[in-house]
Order: sequence, then structure tokens, then C-alpha cells
Amino acid sequence: MARRYVDLSVPIENNIESDPPGAEPKIEYIRHEESWQGLARSFPGLTKEDLPEGQGWAVERLQLSTHNGTHMDAPWHFHATQDALLEGGPKRAITIDEVPLDWCYRPGVKLDFRHLPDGYVVTAGDVEVELKRIGYELKPLDIVVVNTAAGGKYGQKGYVASGCGMGREATLYLTERGVRVVGTDGWSWDAPFVHTAKRWTETRDPSIIWEGHKAGREIGYFQMEKLGNLDALPPFGFEISCFPVKIKEASAGWIRAVAIFDE
Repeated sequence: MARRYVDLSVPIENNIESDPPGAEPKIEYIRHEESWQGLARSFPGLTKEDLPEGQGWAVERLQLSTHNGTHMDAPWHFHATQDALLEGGPKRAITIDEVPLDWCYRPGVKLDFRHLPDGYVVTAGDVEVELKRIGYELKPLDIVVVNTAAGGKYGQKGYVASGCGMGREATLYLTERGVRVVGTDGWSWDAPFVHTAKRWTETRDPSIIWEGHKAGREIGYFQMEKLGNLDALPPFGFEISCFPVKIKEASAGWIRAVAIFDE
């Protein structure tokens, strides 16, 4: 049986809108012709002329956070505790190095919310309507990804403020049915902060701030952000592989997310 792969990750790169100002990654590229001295340190007396065409190695130095690029957030990112709604009550939130690997390669389901306006907060009812539209019933440990209007704007001006966000009740709708890994092509699982800030100014209701993330206090879950190519996916009928880099006690880790189809 043949397999088809769709890359769901975006590249980490300089000089594009991928994060809020000041939070962008920075990459320093060291080219072959610039690096011969680094190689020579291991071989006393080696000169640039000794190397083929005077070339050493290509190396990159990165300055970035665990939340740059396509990455997976752990419950620890959202709050210090999780699972208040589950039997046994609250417990320490788990970090990215503790993700159950069995959760990271599972059937995928895509919810298409590209028609919803920027800043809209998705409800449980919206999720239910979309699942009915695509004819799918959620199963425990399905990986649910949300295709928003932000997906087509990655790297462009306005990306960070684009797309709808998943609210508390929409997030709990998923996790109450056993979903433990979700994802979005937006900068955040929640509605972009610029829109939430306007609502906060009007209402002074603190419950609306980061409400989708904070749902992890009630039922812990892992969350992918800045996914790519979700528009290339059907509603279901594929698997998603999304194993995070293992960083000790970290709130997130980078992933190479891939959709896999059997054909």
C-alpha cells in the first residue's frame, strides 16, 4: 500500500511575521567558506588551503523560544496544575518531555473554520455543527486540527492577529470526548490577543483571557500551534505524526508535524 505525506509544519526563518514583535526567531547562517577555522581547531596546523575549495562546514546558530515555529504546548505552559475536572482532582501539569508518545501518532480530524472572522471565539456548538457537517463522530485520542483564516497568511503582515480562536467550552467539548492533542494554523489556539484585548476593555471579564489554553486546568491536553497546509487536508481519513523535541521540564517543544495517508 502506497503512502502519501503532507507536511503540516512551517519553516523557522528570519524576517517574516511569525510571532509578535520581539518574539521572532533569529537565525545566524555560517557558510562553508566562513567556517574553516572551526574545523581547524581539531586539526593543528590545518590551513584553509588544505580543505577542498577552502570550504569547511555550514552551521546555523538559532536564538528562539520553544514557542517559535511549529511546536506543541504542554499543559505546563497553560497552568501549574491540570485535570481539576477529572477523578483525583488537580495534579501537577505535565511538561513536554512527559507527553505520552501514544498520543502523538493518531487519526486526524480537521475542523474547517476559515469562514469565521478574525478574533471570533469558537463555541462548543460551532464544533458540533462542523462535526455534523463532515459526518464524523470523535473518538478518544483523535488528533483534532483547526483550519482558520490565519493559515493562508503565515509570514505575511497581519498573521498574528488573524484567524478565529478556540474558546473554553469548545476546548472542553473536545477533551471531554477523550481528545488529548489538538492544533491550529494560527499563532495561538485562542483568539488573537488584539481582539480579546478589545473585549476585555469593554467587559473587564478576566475569564475571556487565554480561555482556551486555561481549559487545560480542567482537563489537560497538548496543543500544536503554527501548523501549515491544513487546507490540503480532507476532514478525516489520515493520521497525524507530531512527536515533540524532548526538552527537560519545558512548556513546549518543536515538532515536524506530518499528515499520513494510506492509498
